Amino acid sequence: MTSAPTLSSQDRTTRFTVTDDVHQPLRLRLKPKAPTTGRVDGGWWPRSRNLAAELPRLLSVLSVRLGPIERVSYHLGDWDPTVRKISIGDRVVRLAGYRSQHADTVDVLAARQRVTLLVVSPEATTQAAHAALMAAGHRGNTEDVETLLKSGLVTALPLDEAGGEADAAGQRWELDGGQMYELAGVDAP
Repeated sequence: MTSAPTLSSQDRTTRFTVTDDVHQPLRLRLKPKAPTTGRVDGGWWPRSRNLAAELPRLLSVLSVRLGPIERVSYHLGDWDPTVRKISIGDRVVRLAGYRSQHADTVDVLAARQRVTLLVVSPEATTQAAHAALMAAGHRGNTEDVETLLKSGLVTALPLDEAGGEADAAGQRWELDGGQMYELAGVDAP
């Protein structure tokens, strides 16, 4: 997905190089471009709770729609401790965690636009995650975060089973149309 992160002790910035990994498609569903409706603009199913490692591919896809990304805000309880800034290519993106931010969401901010994404737990089953992402990315969706997560009855696998399910879950996800966007030639709706 990305190269090994490098932490710069001077500015607490983690630097990433985004690589095209066809074996790990980005699990993202965005609403089509249209006037804003609802509480979220789509859904994202990360593979881990390491925000700094998960963001580079997401931000490279979202930058096609939004332009250069400047900031990402997230709920502190949803992610492992992380750095305050990441560098992707020649851009620095600030990360800001808040306890007051709605749980299970991330806000991605560019110069003139903001996208709020439903975040499906990395431990969710494939079927539940797929249902939640499809609902979050539906054009007419106006549901709140809790309702969207319940739409797929998002449940986590026990940690000891999660690793063994990863390959089969990824294959089922792709067969159900889960490969929404690739990095190369992305043209988000």
